[in-house]
Amino acid sequence: MERKDVQEKYKWKVSDVFESDEAWETAFAALESRVDFAKYKGTLGSAEGMLAFFRKEEALTVDAMRVYLYAFMKHDEDVRETKYNSYIARVMSFFTRLDEETAFVTPELTALSDETLDEFISDPRLKDYDYMLSRIKAQKAHVLSEKEERILAQTGEPLSAAGDVFEMLDNAELNLPEIEYEGKKTRLSHGLYSVIINGKDREKRREAYELYYSAYQKIINTLATTYFGNVKKDMFYQKVRGYKSCLDMALFEEDVDRSVYDNLVKAVNAHAPVMHRYIALRKKLMGLDTMYMYDIYPSLVENAELKLSYEEAYELVLKGLSPLGEEYNALLRRGRDERWIDVCETDGKRSGAYSIGIFGNHPFVLLNYQKTTHDVFTIAHEMGHSIHSYFSNANQPFVKSDYKIFVAEVASTVNEVLLLKYLLKTTEDRNLKKYLLNYFMDMIRTTLFRQTQFAEFEEKAHAMAESGEPLNKDNLSALYKSLNEKYYGSAVVHDDNIAVEWARIPHFYRSFYVYKYATGITAAICIADKILSEGKPAVDSYFKFLSGGCSTDPVSLLKIAGADLTKEETFLAAMREFEETLDEFEKMN
Repeated sequence: MERKDVQEKYKWKVSDVFESDEAWETAFAALESRVDFAKYKGTLGSAEGMLAFFRKEEALTVDAMRVYLYAFMKHDEDVRETKYNSYIARVMSFFTRLDEETAFVTPELTALSDETLDEFISDPRLKDYDYMLSRIKAQKAHVLSEKEERILAQTGEPLSAAGDVFEMLDNAELNLPEIEYEGKKTRLSHGLYSVIINGKDREKRREAYELYYSAYQKIINTLATTYFGNVKKDMFYQKVRGYKSCLDMALFEEDVDRSVYDNLVKAVNAHAPVMHRYIALRKKLMGLDTMYMYDIYPSLVENAELKLSYEEAYELVLKGLSPLGEEYNALLRRGRDERWIDVCETDGKRSGAYSIGIFGNHPFVLLNYQKTTHDVFTIAHEMGHSIHSYFSNANQPFVKSDYKIFVAEVASTVNEVLLLKYLLKTTEDRNLKKYLLNYFMDMIRTTLFRQTQFAEFEEKAHAMAESGEPLNKDNLSALYKSLNEKYYGSAVVHDDNIAVEWARIPHFYRSFYVYKYATGITAAICIADKILSEGKPAVDSYFKFLSGGCSTDPVSLLKIAGADLTKEETFLAAMREFEETLDEFEKMN
């Protein structure tokens, strides 16, 4: 579909950000004249000087993020459009300049004594900045001199090139081949591949699987080099800032203790046999002598797929999330009715789905909606992100409004779990219940097990590079294949195509992001169970979490909502949920 053929009600209302490109140009020009922070240098040792600087920086950053948001959204409507590629490049150059102009700030603050920083943290005038200042105090050992920080600030744009290259390859120049689908030849896309691989036509799944991965195989050396470039970027920052490893750097920057990550991997690895049992059951129920990775996606229950229009899907989401109360549902309706959402897959549009929210603007959601159960849940998922952003922005000052990525997947997954449990509770159709149990197992498989597999790949790939081993298509693919074997077991064939799956994962260019999906669903299962069993008190606690932004460390915020990730029991509860669902599903077959 071409974008011009899509009804307006299915397009996000980008005019809520800027009315036109001309308005954007005017706003961008005004930004550049405001980057003047020289007079603040040397003044941050006093509360007054610090407050004056932060207020000016915040006002500029809020306006700059609005300019970025418009460019980002227009770019993603059609990634082939060079005009908006240029807009993004200009904005990123501006942020690089801003980083350069303010490079004195962190060295100046970290040069302050612990006693002075403690005074500032307790100063009522600087209440908005108390958590940020506590993090400044903690990171003193990793901050360089002003001159060195200024140089580092200039590296941000060129060192992001690996991710930019991957995005262009994956969305615009992958040259996916044609496939015959529903009686006509059509170009295979990411969205169509998802539809086919989840379908019940095994021969078509095999064909799509082989065609899809053939496109990646043809440029696998380029993709390996691109990914290695991203890892080398991480290593550069890790080394110059003096962290033990890239993973430790990522965890420190999010204020997350290493034990949370280690406990996740430990729990999932310990329960890999349960996953092997599920995969073996899938093979048995599908009646397969030999099972391939393209066989693990279709539902094991036929004629129960939720093939809903977008409107029907949205109404179902509203019902499923009703335990969160009328305020939450009113925001869901606003998102739909006020065009926060870009719904349809169109030629050149960025693949996948996401939510983006900035301070001072309502959030937006990009979808590529298809009539599948997965995409019904994607609506709930992405609106969870959006309403989390909405609450944080509404209840926190700017400096505390942007919640940590560590908790970014919690609200989205709470929505998915609540929707799933609503459907399980309300259906009287035995076949649909079996389907939903299967869907829940696959939700846990893809969000908890699979994302932990991805996390292990990232950790081990970075460790290989950190030890001096260059990354290439052979060792990356061998690593990925070995992990696939560990996670899925011997019931499925691990072929050369699945060995290169690493090459198509966009999140690998946001290093050590994916494990947060796994901790997210772990926390979400705990929180959703509390909401359903305790009602309003649990909802109120959950809203405090949603409103918390980054007012304290993310693990403490989750404790407010009732999910303590410092305890092994929280992870084991998610594992039990998977095993109990598998037990119930087996009894029904």
